[in-house]
Amino acid sequence: MPPGTRAALVDAAARLLDEGGPEAVTLREVGRLAGVSHNAPYKHFADKRALLGAVAARELTGLAEAFEPGRGGDAGEVLRAAMHHYAGWALAHPERFKLVFGRWPGDDLPELGAAAETAQARLVALVAAAQESGALPPGEPERLGSLVRALTHGAVDLALSGHIAEGGKGNAGPGQLVDDLFRYLAG
Repeated sequence: MPPGTRAALVDAAARLLDEGGPEAVTLREVGRLAGVSHNAPYKHFADKRALLGAVAARELTGLAEAFEPGRGGDAGEVLRAAMHHYAGWALAHPERFKLVFGRWPGDDLPELGAAAETAQARLVALVAAAQESGALPPGEPERLGSLVRALTHGAVDLALSGHIAEGGKGNAGPGQLVDDLFRYLAG
């Protein structure tokens, strides 16, 4: 099998997820869309859950890249930009957002667990760098990171369900609320 088969299967699963949610993702359809045999997905993934876990891990890895503290510039601005990136990704890919941040009982998906730990560690390091630069108030970086992520996540969730919108309900979109939070924290 070509070395890119696994990546092609994950790409196909993500496209199906975007089009119809988790119900639209079947290993047979993923194989067909990826242009491989109907058995090929089973050589890479034990089941649909493992395949969706690989999609979630890939998405988290992409998000974690935006949380890299050494990206240059003011650490507070890098964090704010990372939260805007997170909100933009979630609004553009709501099914991926729901998949990544939905319930994942058990610990049998090590790739997903490792991606989640990396994303969390990078977010906390970025928050700590922003605190060190004076862009954010002192305190526990992990807890402040949770506050920033919770605001961003909640704002996206509210926007996706139609409860907030720029110029509409709540008179703010997720990006505006992220900016508000950073202004309040800079106090």
